Amino acid sequence: MKTQPEQNRAQTLKLMSSACAGMFVFGIVMAILGAIMPSLFEKIQFNKSEAGDLFFAMNLAMLLMSLIFGPVVDRFGYKLFLILCAFLVACSLFLFILASNYTIILAAAIVLGFGGGGLNGGTNALTSDIHPEKRGSALNLLGIFFGFGALSIPFLIGVMLEHIGLEYILVLSILVSLVPLFLFLEFSFPKPKHGQGFPLRQISHILKDPVLWLCGVLLFFQSGNEFTLGGWISTYLHEFFGFTPKVASFILAGYWAAIMGGRLMSSRIVKIWKNQTLVFLSALVSLAAAVLIVAAPSGFLAALGVVGIGLGFAAIFPTTLAVVGESFPRFSGTAFSFVFVIALLGGMTSPWLTGKIAHAASLQQGLFIPVFNCSMIVILQIAIIRILKRKRRPEF
Repeated sequence: MKTQPEQNRAQTLKLMSSACAGMFVFGIVMAILGAIMPSLFEKIQFNKSEAGDLFFAMNLAMLLMSLIFGPVVDRFGYKLFLILCAFLVACSLFLFILASNYTIILAAAIVLGFGGGGLNGGTNALTSDIHPEKRGSALNLLGIFFGFGALSIPFLIGVMLEHIGLEYILVLSILVSLVPLFLFLEFSFPKPKHGQGFPLRQISHILKDPVLWLCGVLLFFQSGNEFTLGGWISTYLHEFFGFTPKVASFILAGYWAAIMGGRLMSSRIVKIWKNQTLVFLSALVSLAAAVLIVAAPSGFLAALGVVGIGLGFAAIFPTTLAVVGESFPRFSGTAFSFVFVIALLGGMTSPWLTGKIAHAASLQQGLFIPVFNCSMIVILQIAIIRILKRKRRPEF
């Protein structure tokens, strides 16, 4: 018969496996619309402006879900919410298969955003809650599965599209998205933190806390960095250094591989260093790499900067979430909800601003946006370290 500590460890492992499966599916969510867009253009005639509207609609739905998921899971728990979100993702992928006109594709993108946004926020908050002693390590490990999910769809399409077609690839994606759904159905989840009612007065205190705001703004800049580099770096390498699209894609894959490898290393390093120290040093590495990318005299050095910035980015987002979870353990869902909304605003703003600067001047100048963002992250992290040193954090 298992002892209570053994039962607790087994339960934590089950919940962590379900969270990792959910994060893998969120990686699929973030990659799939861009990956299937060329096939959608062939299947249904619509213009690039309408394609841009699809991304905007998906991101807006994700932002709205990020706004509401925290209070929902704090009040009602994770189980039903995560089941619903996994179901929404599966439904959205099924809609893409059925799509015969632009309206159905738009509806699918919106449903995809709601489901994906909920999986992202819910799995991160759950991981933080079930690892109170090692949040930084667990959240960095969780982030690796996002990378695997994001890479899986472009890989499948590149290898199998000509052989089995888009519909069967989407069917495979649906089957994968059902895996976390069944895990959520099977496992027992922690009870709601505030099942008897939501203490609004304490929420108002949390929203006034400077650490929450500083972490949120830091993630605004970091999310902007990740969206900008992921979206623009291949074009930059092609235009300024003459890399072929194929080689530029391999370098971009190196960027994502560096993020995944960096998170694996960070899940171990954070057991030795403080969360705040890891974020600060990661921000310095990111800043140096961002400067190298825009100032590199050769394509080789620019590519080295791309891999370096992936390593620098790796720990910043998940480890900052760990700081939020540690600071507000009784309202982790609500606190995560707040910072995710701010982060998504950054993810929508920075790539857009980079494009505007690239159009008016050059893409090289547009990529000074990540340099500025990394500088701001360094400054904000210094402020967070000073605040946390100055006073003992109250438990809300």
